[in-house]
Amino acid sequence: MNRVLITGGGGFVGKALIRLLQKEKIECAVVGRNVYPEFKALKIKCYQGDICDKDFILSTLKDFDVVFHVAALAGIWGKKEHFYNINVVGTENIIEASIKNNIPALVYTSTPSVVFSGDDILEGDEKLPYSTRFLCEYARTKAIAEEAALSADQAVLKTCAIRPHLIWGPGDPHLIPRLIERGKKKSLKIVGEGENVVDITYIENVAMAHFLAAKNLLTTGSSCGKAYFIGQERPVKLWQWINELFRALNIPPVEKKISLSAAYTAGRILETVHKLIIPNTEPVMTRFLAEQLAKSHYFSHESAHVDFGYSPQVSIEEGMDKLLHWLKTQ
Repeated sequence: MNRVLITGGGGFVGKALIRLLQKEKIECAVVGRNVYPEFKALKIKCYQGDICDKDFILSTLKDFDVVFHVAALAGIWGKKEHFYNINVVGTENIIEASIKNNIPALVYTSTPSVVFSGDDILEGDEKLPYSTRFLCEYARTKAIAEEAALSADQAVLKTCAIRPHLIWGPGDPHLIPRLIERGKKKSLKIVGEGENVVDITYIENVAMAHFLAAKNLLTTGSSCGKAYFIGQERPVKLWQWINELFRALNIPPVEKKISLSAAYTAGRILETVHKLIIPNTEPVMTRFLAEQLAKSHYFSHESAHVDFGYSPQVSIEEGMDKLLHWLKTQ
């Protein structure tokens, strides 16, 4: 692996992947919508454009050993066509360009949400089917895109998908800042009994999983055409983990509760109101979010360990120390 391209290289996962690849002395290039001055300083080639632009992608994906397709429209709210265009059409363009330009390997960044149907998942593995009950367009379109990426595995192009769960760590622009903001406003409530157990994944471990999977595609190929759940050395009790973070930051722990049925009903009402009146504003609660906050969802990582040697390099405790240090320096 000498030269790689990362779509969405300016994002949380993309930047972590670049840091790791540079340590390995691998040449990196980035596709993104924006200009990233920090990459220019590191002599990283930046291709500015839209993955939905087929001609742009076709002309860009040339002479690379691996494409890491990280770019996606994430979130639980937004227009269906936006999610479909970026997550599905964009991925189809990446696949087509990779095949036409003889790219040897493609690693697709997916999500465990592709198998979440609202029920508890306890030690789930890759035999779980895709959900037939999607409550947000992100999960639905990521499932379509993942299936396309895995189906594209062939002699010309080797593919696999990585499904990291609840990515966190220094530099996180999504999960941790939103939790802290709502914690300070005291607007969070425990949904359900607060005993649900979930997987979390420290950012450096996510990058390592991608790297190991790519190396496998280029060598033994035991990961070809497969998806892999990625997480820490153990799952955590979600609300206990959130409250431990809050206590370390002198934020009052979350103690008030709301039943899943009440939160789900509130989410349904808010979704309807927002669609009719303020479609560009995300509801504070949705049906998908209610289930995610109340249900257990953690997975076996054995397949990733067996096929390409994945195991968390950074533990939960070490990751929390690094996160707190970063937060306190902001």
